Amino acid sequence: MVGQFVSQALRDGRVSATELCRKCIDQIQRTHYLNAFITITGETAMEQAQRADNRIRTGKPLGPLDGIPFSVKDNFCTENIKTTCASKMLKGYVPPFSATVVQKLLDQGAVLVGKTNLDEFAMGAGSTDGVFGPVRNPWSYTTLYREQSTEDPDSDWAISGGSSGGSAAAVAALSSFLALGSDTGGSTRNPGSLCGVVALKPTYGLLSRHGLIPLVNSMDVPGIMTRSVHDAATVLRILQGRDERDSTTVQAPSTPPSLPEHFDIRDICVGIPKEYHAPGLSTDTLAQWSRVAAMFEQAGARVQEVSLPHTQHSIVCYHVLCCCEVASNMARFDGLEYGHRSTIDSSTDAMYATTRHEGFNNVVRRRILSGNYFLLKSNYERYFVKAQQMRRLITEDLKNVFRSGIDVLLTPTTLSDAARYTDFIQEDNRTRSAQEDVFTQPVNMAGLPAVTVPTALSRRGLPISLQLIGQTLQDWKLLTVAHWMEQQVNFPMIHLHGDSDERKLDRSVRERTHTIGS
Repeated sequence: MVGQFVSQALRDGRVSATELCRKCIDQIQRTHYLNAFITITGETAMEQAQRADNRIRTGKPLGPLDGIPFSVKDNFCTENIKTTCASKMLKGYVPPFSATVVQKLLDQGAVLVGKTNLDEFAMGAGSTDGVFGPVRNPWSYTTLYREQSTEDPDSDWAISGGSSGGSAAAVAALSSFLALGSDTGGSTRNPGSLCGVVALKPTYGLLSRHGLIPLVNSMDVPGIMTRSVHDAATVLRILQGRDERDSTTVQAPSTPPSLPEHFDIRDICVGIPKEYHAPGLSTDTLAQWSRVAAMFEQAGARVQEVSLPHTQHSIVCYHVLCCCEVASNMARFDGLEYGHRSTIDSSTDAMYATTRHEGFNNVVRRRILSGNYFLLKSNYERYFVKAQQMRRLITEDLKNVFRSGIDVLLTPTTLSDAARYTDFIQEDNRTRSAQEDVFTQPVNMAGLPAVTVPTALSRRGLPISLQLIGQTLQDWKLLTVAHWMEQQVNFPMIHLHGDSDERKLDRSVRERTHTIGS
């Protein structure tokens, strides 16, 4: 586990917030080859850390996160810090406000060390399609992975997953104790799975979307990435609740101060969706899925197969709905109010057209074109309405399973461990996203909570994770089961290749302790 000990160490004076912040900034610079960060806020972070030290020294910490370094995906607005969405379109944009979830962390005294890399406007499943270049998976720089590779590390490295790959890599590489991502179809859980960190997609509406630059309003959720389930629960308690600036937010249910250390798993019924035995599921992932299901059963939980019959249509349904909302949301980027503006100004229409052509990459442009096509009067009923109807059926499938007595669903998060970058880019973004989101995006269409927990390393030395899906607003129960599962699987620590013994010890100590207090 990772947080109560560091938080306690801060309060006891065994480590200072400035020292902790400096270690994280040093680690960001040391692992710059991962390309996890777009912006490093070193000077501001040290000032925040100093203020945290002053509060802690006088016995007045703001909360369990006071002095804890964190990072934020660069599609969340941050006051006076540039926000790019990894796109030329937002070049030079500096928001005058911070997203609600970011402000809540800052109000708790957490220290923002930087903004993380992503796919452009969060459209992708590999963090390979942003203007700042691809994010590399820290686990492809571990001793175990490098010993199996005969190629140069600059050519043989694995993707981090996406679109929140920078946030996942930052947490996995120990340069942040927690990170925020966004999750529209799995964009927090996918990279969390591939980078071996805990990634929580809360119930839709439990966390405010205010200040999160939208992709698909009806599915977007701020996601939480940490190195333990305990930490994810601590962050969730701070971020959840109503926000008058986001009408879709809901009142958070009452929760205990922390997750229970002792939990009777025999009270839980675990569902295994038979449709999730999808084509392309790797033998390593299938083995872990079977192993953890057996682990639940042997501990006394009820494990039973369930059916989600409309899952087979979810990818197509998600694609149509995603493109339609993207077409609407991207209309605001016209070169007038903020961001990139073309020098071609022969007419207003010419300026609009060239600005959007220059500012968006091919992935974004294709989704805009597809969405506008689906929304044509002649196509609206055939595509958009049909997709909405299918979304309702997918949601009903999940509701029916939970009504039957199932507490949580256990599924893979991704088809396999992280692909090599050179293999991943052989296919286009649309194909890759369809393949990678198959287990994750039905949850977004239904608005349910889900969390991915790393369970083991593959034969290649890369993380394999499994996903737990819960019922609406039962995020705490979901995390309680995930915490139990995490304790059973004993996922190994990361050791980057070439670390000195002293640095390995420092990493080991930081990984073995809670980052966040209870």
